[in-house]
Parts: sequence; structure tokens; C-alpha cells
Amino acid sequence: MMKTLVVAIVCLFTFMGGPALAVEEPSFKVTVKAGAFEVRDYPGMIAAEVTVGGDRGAAVNQGFRLLAGYIFGGNARKESIAMTAPVWLAPAGGETIAMTAPVTQGGGPGAWVVRFIMPAGSTLATLPTPRDPRVHLLAVPASRIAVARFSGLAGEGDIRRQTADLAGFIAAHRLRAAGAPSLARYDPPWTPWFMRRNEIWIPVQGAPG
Repeated sequence: MMKTLVVAIVCLFTFMGGPALAVEEPSFKVTVKAGAFEVRDYPGMIAAEVTVGGDRGAAVNQGFRLLAGYIFGGNARKESIAMTAPVWLAPAGGETIAMTAPVTQGGGPGAWVVRFIMPAGSTLATLPTPRDPRVHLLAVPASRIAVARFSGLAGEGDIRRQTADLAGFIAAHRLRAAGAPSLARYDPPWTPWFMRRNEIWIPVQGAPG
């Protein structure tokens, strides 16, 4: 099983990194666009997620392995499920952020939620049950998300700057934060740093002003 999983992950990353192929991404509607910032409306989706400990890097690696195990056959029907992008990471138990000060995501030890969005058309009724009890399926309601796009390695300094800039964008458009910031990563680890696609997501409420 482990050998099969390793081969599957290598194939997955090769697939994600290939210029001629594409991994499915959730659909959305852009309501505001200003340079690297957007406000997007996402429909309801189904996700598989795990909560893991450690620092950010260790958490995303562990979470990815657990979720990859589920979509590569680690489920009650031993079915493969198509991979989507991005891989989503956020501190567990995040609360609504205040727009009156810069917002940061600590990269030190703690609890983190790592999430894969399931392919379009998936439902809780049709998806196979995970065999690993750490993997949970959940319905994610429709949401409005403010997004900051950036390239590079997504280090702690990058994340702090991008989150603070996104908080300013949200305030400037008279929106209200409705959740904690999260990091969305779209590329495999061997993608050149200048080609990596990253995003900070903050759920928001209100109509852009």
C-alpha cells in the first residue's frame, strides 16, 4: 500500500506540474479585481480535511499524505478520486480577524487544518467513506472570499505581508472579515520558486464598496 501511495503521489505531482495538463480548480465568480487582489464568490463545495500538528511546513506535508491516501484508494470502496487544486491550509480554530491591525498567521507549532476540495458534482452521499478516521468529509457552504495572489516560496514573511495587504484591500472596499486567513498553494514542491502560485484567502461579508 505504501509503495502504491508513493508512486501515486509522484504521478500526481508530475500531472500537476505538466504544462499541457491541468488539475480541476473550484469554479468562482469574480466580483472585484484590482491588480493581485480579487473578491470571489464560490458555490457550495464538498471537502476532505484533516487536522494535524507541528509547524506549517510539517503540517502541510503530513496533511497532504493523509488526504492523498484517501483519494488514492484509502476509502471504503477503494476508489480513486481526482485531485483538485489548491491545497488549502489554515490554523485550526481560526477566528474572525480584526481589520484595525495587520494580521499574521503564525508558522510555529500548533494545530492546522489541511483541506482538499472534492471534484465538482461530488456529494457527501456519493463520496466513499475514508478508511482513516483522521480524514473527514464536510460540506463547505457558498462563500465570498477576498484573495491576494502572489508567487514565490510563501515563507512566513511573505504570508504576513500579503495578509496585511489583503486586510487593507478588504477595508478599502468596505467589506467585513468573516473568518481567519488561510493559505492556498497550487504547485508541487519542485516548481521553480518564481513560477509558484500562492494565494491568501479571507472570507468576507458585505457588498464591495
